[in-house]
Formats: sequence, C-alpha cells, structure tokens
Amino acid sequence: MYGRNELIARYIKLRTGKTRTRKQVSSHIQVLARRKAREIQAKLKDQAAKDKAMQSMATMSSAQIISATAFHSKMALPGLPRPAYPAVSGFWQGALPGQAGPSQDVKPFSQQTYAVQPPLPLPVFESPAGLSPSPSAPPWQGRRVASSKLWMLEFSAFLEQQQDQDTADLNTNIEDESRSFYGVSSQYESPENMIITCSTKVCSFGKQVVEKVETEYARYENGHYSYRIHRSPLCEYMINFIHKLKHLPEKYMMNSVLENFTILQVVTNRDTEETLLCIAYVFEVSTSDHGAQHHIYRLVKD
Repeated sequence: MYGRNELIARYIKLRTGKTRTRKQVSSHIQVLARRKAREIQAKLKDQAAKDKAMQSMATMSSAQIISATAFHSKMALPGLPRPAYPAVSGFWQGALPGQAGPSQDVKPFSQQTYAVQPPLPLPVFESPAGLSPSPSAPPWQGRRVASSKLWMLEFSAFLEQQQDQDTADLNTNIEDESRSFYGVSSQYESPENMIITCSTKVCSFGKQVVEKVETEYARYENGHYSYRIHRSPLCEYMINFIHKLKHLPEKYMMNSVLENFTILQVVTNRDTEETLLCIAYVFEVSTSDHGAQHHIYRLVKD
C-alpha cells in the first residue's frame, strides 16, 4: 500500500512504535549512500579506478550504493575487496534474525535497528532441487523468497501477442496492443497440504486502487505440495497504467510516478487465515541496455 520508503517507515512503526515520515527515511538512506561512497573512494588508490567508481555511482540509486552486492556487480573493480557470498543457487541470502549477515544496517533511529539485506539475483523457472541450500537445512532458511510454510519457486510477468506464442519484454514496442495479453504466472511450494488465497493489491499514493484475489489448491509433487497460478491476466487498471507510463517523455517522469506506486501481494491459508508470505513490489525504470533488472530486499530484525 506504500512506496519503498513508506514501507520501511511502516515497518519501523510496527516494530518500534516510532513514527517516521517517508522523507526522513529517504534522507537517512541518502546519508548512508554518501558515507558508503566516501568509504569506497577511500579504498581506491588508483585515480582511474576512482573516476570509474564516481561515474558508476552517478547512475545508481542511493539504495544500490549502500548495497555492496549491487555496487560490486556494476563495478567489478580489482582494487576493491568483494564481499564473500556462498556460491549457492537460489533466491536471496537468508540471514535470519539474530544471525550475522552481509547486510547494511539502516539504523533508522534509536533503540531497535533493522537491516536491509543486499539484493541478489532471482533465478526464475529454476528446478526445486537447485533451490535447496543443503540437504540438512530447511528450504526457507536458504536464498529464497520464503517463509517457514511457503516458498516461491517462480514469478514472471509477461506480454504476449495472441497470434504469437513467443513472449516479449514489457519494454517491447508493439503497434497493435489490442490483441496483446498481459499476464503473470507464479508458483509456490509448501510442506503442508492447504488451500491458499493470493491477494494482489495495487496501491497508489498509499491508497488501495484495486485488488485481485485468487484461490489455489495443492498438488502433491516430489514430496511437497505445489501451488501454481498460471497465466493470470492483468486487470484493466494495470494495463492502462502501463500504457500511460510508457508514453511519458522522460525516464525521470516515469520514476516520479513509480515512486508512489506499489503492488502488495499477501498469500494466506484460506481456512485458518494465517499469513504465509507477504511481498511488496516497488518499481523504477531500468537504466540497463540489456533489459529489465531487479533487486530483492528482505527486512529483518538486526
């Protein structure tokens, strides 16, 4: 129901009881970014490397600068030590509350502090076997978008022309979009047999605009219960939003709109109403020439 900074502020409110505004959170992230930039420049002795670092940081957001993984993947500088992440295929580094992890402490305010974990690649359509961190550890303790009762195996949003079976990047220019299909597919897995309800809310400026609720039944596969939402069509509001966004003349205008646009997805057990998984999607226009990119953050108690 909120933008990125509003989500962080709301999380702080829920955990500490302290009220912080979106601007306060944004200001603190910028302070951290400047501090991180100074630390990076101090570690680089070669002037050419410093210039390269400054050029790269100029194209990055504050959140990306304070994330060591995002910075190193963009820079790949030999003179800068790289963070040591285990070579495990999966979703995200699963540092749990109370455990030390490669995270940047946001330190919102006094008393309890919370960490934003660095972004890591999200492999889509990967086999369940490849997602397990180790045979002995529970799956939800690995690099996954997951809880102890439900974990995400796949998520994809796509644009498809009805007369063509090929999918396309959402940035693709298609002259006749009247015959195009905007869809989303997702797959989850759980050790429990239950009926799940997936609520997807589109929110703008902190207010809910539209909600879509889908119910999915379990299918027993490979020792687990699988839940798959296949080719779920986007609502008319979302399609119109994408069309209008693409017609804005400048990227900064698009990002200005996207700062106040959030999609909140909550998966619950239909019978017990227990929350199984909660994901907030925030967006910005990609600066890459190689298609859309993404980062995953997990708010955890430090």
